[in-house]
Amino acid sequence: MIPLKTLSSSPESSLRNADWYWMLGEDTQSYITNEVVVVSEHEAEKFYDATNQLYEMYIEAAQHVIDTNKFEALGIPENLIELIKYSWDNDRQWHIYGRFDLAGGLNGQPIKLIEFNADTATCIPETAIVQWASLKANRLDETQQFNTLYEALTAQFKELKTQNPNHEPTLLISTMEGFPEDDTNMQVLGEAAREAGFEVAFEHIENVEFSPVEGIYKQSSDNGSFTKYDFWFKLVPWEYIGWDEPELVQILTQLVTSGKTIVLNPAYTLLFQSKGILKVLWDLYPNHPLLLYTDNKPLENQISVEKVLFGREGANVRIFSNTQDDIAHTDGEYTEQAKVYQQYVDFLQDTHGNYYQAGVFFSAEACGLGFRRGGKIINNTAQFCGHLIEG
Repeated sequence: MIPLKTLSSSPESSLRNADWYWMLGEDTQSYITNEVVVVSEHEAEKFYDATNQLYEMYIEAAQHVIDTNKFEALGIPENLIELIKYSWDNDRQWHIYGRFDLAGGLNGQPIKLIEFNADTATCIPETAIVQWASLKANRLDETQQFNTLYEALTAQFKELKTQNPNHEPTLLISTMEGFPEDDTNMQVLGEAAREAGFEVAFEHIENVEFSPVEGIYKQSSDNGSFTKYDFWFKLVPWEYIGWDEPELVQILTQLVTSGKTIVLNPAYTLLFQSKGILKVLWDLYPNHPLLLYTDNKPLENQISVEKVLFGREGANVRIFSNTQDDIAHTDGEYTEQAKVYQQYVDFLQDTHGNYYQAGVFFSAEACGLGFRRGGKIINNTAQFCGHLIEG
């Protein structure tokens, strides 16, 4: 069973004590728990080492996809391939952050890769701020966490600025309208960028102005003037842009390849995001202890998990028994996508039957651990559970 400790101060008190009032909305509060997962120092180090190793393996896998032209096998929109290749080869295109979802890691259970949310990962405020504030509010040692996410994000933006001296440090951050959780995540990202020396603004993507010649602009609601931004971070999936906005793909390709604009996370992170790369990883590193056997056809004589290539938040996932009977599934809008089949592994459980999936952020290195708890398939109904390092 997963080791838990209940904190005496509620998450709401923790957040108010840290002055993070903007996180106390009704959509957020029920999502945060007042329990933390107890992790040993050795287990935290294992999560750190595993995540760093997995990122290096992803780099090798992505290079293999590019070298062997396996974009179609990963479901990559054809109109994004040029931009993916350019951003991969250009060192100024900086991958700011992503989050690895992992099974195991506690009570002697081996760490296993579930997937990598490399393009538009969320859980930033929960991981970077909420669990830290909870320790502080409960008079616990703030260093008793594997959690330097905010500092790592700030360092990444500082390096991004250093690597791009010919660009003004002006950053426009965009989400899709109507997704308050995304806005909350980007507030924290924006604060890290400001601390790194960027001028930061926010605008929903629906209102951003794109010029293939001039760049990316935000219009002022006060006087109608336009402000140009040399850096653009979009918490909008690259595959959505590729599928639904081909004209925008053309503009972004022109802006990036001409050196006018830096787009974050860069297009090559779509290679990491595609679950098709899980099969590439297995082909390159067969029987690696961090990996689960993955194929593009149903697995025989074992419990397996069917995933669409670009499913998000646990949608359109199906668990099959070794006789191909449906054990559990989630619905979603991604039914028509190609699929991969991954060997099933049990998540850690508590005494109430809740399942726990570890999430480790990567921002130049592994930098932040948190847990999501829910059902057999972790989806958008899951709760966030922080951690405490003891022993």
